[in-house]
Amino acid sequence: MNRVSAVEAQWQKLQVTELEVLHAQYSRLRLQYANDPSPSLEQRLQRLSALKVALLKEKKALVEALSEDFGFRPHFDSTFCDVLPVINQIKYTQKHLKKWMKPSRRHAGLLVLPSKVQVHYQPLGVVGIVVPWNFPAMLSLSPLVTAIAAGNQAMIKFSEYTPATNKVLTRIISSLGDIAVCVEGDLTIATAFSSLRFDHLLFTGSTPVGKIVAQSAAKNLTPVTLELGGKSPTIIAPDADLVRSIDNIMQGKAINSGQICIAPDYVMLPADKVEQFVELYLKRFAKRFINKHGVLDCAGIINQAQLERLQSYLEDAKQKGAQIYTVKQSLELKATQMAPSLVTNVTDDMWLMQNEIFGPILPVIGYKTIEEAIERVNSHARPLALYLMTDDNDIAEYVLKHTHSGGVCINDTLMHVAADSAPFGGIGDSGMGHYHGIEGFKTFTHAKTVVRSWSKLPRSSWILSHRKSILYLLNRFLIR
Repeated sequence: MNRVSAVEAQWQKLQVTELEVLHAQYSRLRLQYANDPSPSLEQRLQRLSALKVALLKEKKALVEALSEDFGFRPHFDSTFCDVLPVINQIKYTQKHLKKWMKPSRRHAGLLVLPSKVQVHYQPLGVVGIVVPWNFPAMLSLSPLVTAIAAGNQAMIKFSEYTPATNKVLTRIISSLGDIAVCVEGDLTIATAFSSLRFDHLLFTGSTPVGKIVAQSAAKNLTPVTLELGGKSPTIIAPDADLVRSIDNIMQGKAINSGQICIAPDYVMLPADKVEQFVELYLKRFAKRFINKHGVLDCAGIINQAQLERLQSYLEDAKQKGAQIYTVKQSLELKATQMAPSLVTNVTDDMWLMQNEIFGPILPVIGYKTIEEAIERVNSHARPLALYLMTDDNDIAEYVLKHTHSGGVCINDTLMHVAADSAPFGGIGDSGMGHYHGIEGFKTFTHAKTVVRSWSKLPRSSWILSHRKSILYLLNRFLIR
C-alpha cells in the first residue's frame, strides 16, 4: 500500500457515516478515556504540534476544498479565517498550557485551616463538537484545540454541505491518532450525535437548531456551549469618519459574503448620512472586489436554497417599500455568487429585519440620536456581536453600558474572535458559554476542589467531643 492509500485508510477508519458505527466509536472513546483519564502536559503538547503540522501540510488542499464546496471562495477568506486563527490558537495554547493545567491554590478560611485547598482542572472525558458549514475548518479545529489541550477525547460532527472540506479535515484530524473521531451525515446522524452522553457538547449554528440541540442534550444532563448568532448591529456615531467606518464594515461583511455569525447584520448612522453611506460603500466595494472584467472576488453562497432565501428577503423588502441598491458594474457571477445589496427605507416587518441575514445584504437605517439607535438594538434579541464606530469615549462607554452582546469591537469588526487570550461566546439568544483562552480550557475541564489535611489532624475528633462548646463559640463570636 502506498503512502497516500495508507493515509486514506486511516482517515476512513475515523470517519463515521452510519448510526451503528457512531455508537461504536463513541463507546470506544469512552473506554479509551477511562484507560487514560489525565494525559500529561507532554502528551497534550505533542497532540497540538501534530495537529499544527498536519494543518500546514494540508493547507493548500483545504483552501481548494473550501472553494469547491462554496462554488467559489477567495483563497484570502479561507487562509485568513479558517487557517490563520487555528495556527495562532495552537501557538497561544502551547505557550500557556502548563500554567493552565497547574492546580490553583485557594484561601482555606478559618474553618478549614490548617488544611490546604486547591482546585484541580480535570479533563471531562468525551466531548462533542457540532460544526456548521460557513467556516468548517476554523469552527471544527478551534474548539478541538481547546478540547484536546484540556485532555479530552473528541467527536466532531461535520456539516453535510461541505463534503470536500470534510475529507481534508478528517485527514488533518487523523494526525491526533484515535483520540478524535469525525462524523458526517444528514439529520438522522446529527440527531443521534446530539443525543449521545457526551461530557460536554459544543454546537455552532443557528438559534432555532441550537435550541433543539440543547433540549436533546438536556435529556442526558449534558452541559452545552452554544455559539449561535443573531442580528449583530453596527452603530456609526456622529463623530465617526464615514470612509473608515465603511471599510471596517465592508471587511466584516464581504468576507465569506457575509456568511458569518458575527457579520455586521445592519447599520445605523445619522439619518442625514444614509445616502452618502450607500454611495461610498458601493463605490469602495467595486474598487476592492470587482476587477475590470466584472469578476466578483467574493465567496459563493453555500447552496441554491440559501441563495433563494436571500433573494426572497430582497423581494419581500422591495414589496414593502424598501429601496435596494447594488453595484453599477455588470458582473460575471460564478455558481451561487451574489452581488452585495444595501437596503434603505427599512421597516421592522420585513423578513430581513426579523431574521439573521447571513449573506451580502446590508440594511442601512438612519437615526436621530444615539439613544434611538440603542433602543433599536435592545428591541431585538441580544446579539453575538456589536460594532461601534466612534472616537468619542463618552459615547463608547454609554453604548457599552446600555447594550448587551456577546462581544464588542470599537472601530473594527470581527476581530474580537481573533483575540486568543479572551473568551468568545454569546448571550441570550446568541448563545451560552465560551471557548478560546483560559475560559475555553475551563469550559472543557471540571474544576475539582481538593482539600488536603494532615493525617494526624485532630479536628474531627475535637469537633465530635466538643459540639456544645463549639456551638456556643460559633454563636458568640462568628455568627454575627
